[in-house]
Amino acid sequence: MNNPVLSWLGIVRLGLVQTGLGAIVVLTTSTLNRVMVVELAMPAMLPGALVAIHYALQVFRPAWGHGSDLGARRTPWIVGGMAVLATGGLMAAVAMAWMTTHPLFGIALAVVAFCLIGVGVGAAGTSLLVLLAKRTDDNRRAAAATIVWVMMIAGFIVTTGMAGHLLDPFSPARLIVVSGSVSVAAMVLTIIGVWGVEGGQVTSVQPVSNRSQRQASFREAFMEVWTEPRSRRFAIFVFVSMLAYSAQDLILEPFAGAVFGFTPGETTKLSGVQHAGTLIGMAMVPLIGAIYPRSRGNLQIWTIGGCLASAIALLCLAAAAVVGPSWPLRETVFMLGVTNGAYAVAAIGSMMALVGAGGETREGVRMGLWGAAQAFAFGIGGFLGTLASDVARYILTSAALSYSAVFASEAGLFVAAAVMAIWVHRAPARDAMQQRFFDSPATAIAGGARS
Repeated sequence: MNNPVLSWLGIVRLGLVQTGLGAIVVLTTSTLNRVMVVELAMPAMLPGALVAIHYALQVFRPAWGHGSDLGARRTPWIVGGMAVLATGGLMAAVAMAWMTTHPLFGIALAVVAFCLIGVGVGAAGTSLLVLLAKRTDDNRRAAAATIVWVMMIAGFIVTTGMAGHLLDPFSPARLIVVSGSVSVAAMVLTIIGVWGVEGGQVTSVQPVSNRSQRQASFREAFMEVWTEPRSRRFAIFVFVSMLAYSAQDLILEPFAGAVFGFTPGETTKLSGVQHAGTLIGMAMVPLIGAIYPRSRGNLQIWTIGGCLASAIALLCLAAAAVVGPSWPLRETVFMLGVTNGAYAVAAIGSMMALVGAGGETREGVRMGLWGAAQAFAFGIGGFLGTLASDVARYILTSAALSYSAVFASEAGLFVAAAVMAIWVHRAPARDAMQQRFFDSPATAIAGGARS
């Protein structure tokens, strides 16, 4: 029984889930981060450790994806995951308020809250992407990825803007009310987004072989996916490319301040320039791809091209560090945003296209594996970027040269990711040759003799 293809309205509805997810995450990882460091005068490593916990729990994404595979329905996992996330978001705000009177108890509650946030993001996000991938037409995947991610960024923007307005003057009670309101709004958006998308039971009776496949243990399911060359290669590609993507985040503004003499306000505006470029890059992929709607391999071309273009933009930043203030920094950062946005949307679209390539009983495990690789890369990318900057400065004794070396290294990671993107798509031909060998009469006879 074929699942109905999502209309544009259906894609936008699922994007509402991503909007709610982004709203809670940005409030907990950004606004609460600032509250702990500024208003509560806590050490900066505390929010850093809490966010690291949230990323560390993403390693369980394949297990949550396997759980949704067993039931063949994603809606309960999306709604349940969002409920856990919303609870964690509210609990994190309560923990912040508790820190003002009982710091140790507040920190302990914050650890529990960020564990719930990590679980909620992983469970809801993995099943959401699988559902979107299964119900989206091939020619719409790049556009669907753009819509969903732009709606998530919209959730970032609206939440930070409204929270910033409502939290002044700051008080712990206001923080709890704002966080609770965001959590309730996210749940409402989620229910609107998934209501009726999957309908009733997918099938009343499943074939015996299909049922036994679904009921395999998680370890068996994971090893089955890991032994698929394309799934394994794509996980490595996601990790390397996202490592390059995230390693620049925490050093770009310090670089602009140290080498170009930008003020804090100017560096903040510079980040805005990069984010604007990212949105344009995301929108550019489906718009240009629409010119060739029947062209296969479009996402692969965009993924490889986005990685190579991001490498060029980072090499330009490396050159900017050497040349100094005469270099057009804002234009270079804007170009970096555009190339990163194009790469990100193409990679997500490829993820959606490949999730069912190895069979329809392991989509959740595959998406979970790739999501875990992405989260792990994000979790360590920022830290490795800052560590590399400090080590390079110690060795080279020059801020400009150290930033130049780090940006050039990140460019090298993107080049490696482009090569891996080609490597990923070469897997099917080799798999087909192997399958023909194992299906050949001679091999079958030999196998029968061994048994």
